[in-house]
Amino acid sequence: MSLSVGDTYPELSLPANGGRNVGFKDYKGKKLVVYFYPRDNTPGCTQEGQDFGDLHADFVGAGADIVGISRDSVKSHDNFVAKYQFPFTLLSDKDGEACEAFGAIVEKSMYGRKYMGIDRCTWLFDASGKLRQVWRGVKVKGHAAEVLAAVKAL
Repeated sequence: MSLSVGDTYPELSLPANGGRNVGFKDYKGKKLVVYFYPRDNTPGCTQEGQDFGDLHADFVGAGADIVGISRDSVKSHDNFVAKYQFPFTLLSDKDGEACEAFGAIVEKSMYGRKYMGIDRCTWLFDASGKLRQVWRGVKVKGHAAEVLAAVKAL
């Protein structure tokens, strides 16, 4: 399954950093940026988180919240957030429920070996919860600024 532009976000609730449970419906009335990333504390994922963090005040000013999702544990997320002072929520998708709902799991290849992993992708929802834009196969450099421009354009 994968969401398409115009769909609403799934009725999911996932464990979050800080020992909370967070559902997408909790963001109703706000624009929401949901970004999937492969793994905490890896170079690309750290840079992506820092870029979103650096622009967080601008996202908030534009009426948007940011949520990062990976299959890492809540404990890993807590450490990642503490280490880099991320001002947004990270959700733990250990069972792959959100990855499946969004279609964020794709076939990857490393050193000739094929495996299923998280596609670095971003989903932008408007304040009514409708999907407005999707970025797949994201390259980290400049991505957060591109998403911010799209948020401001809504």
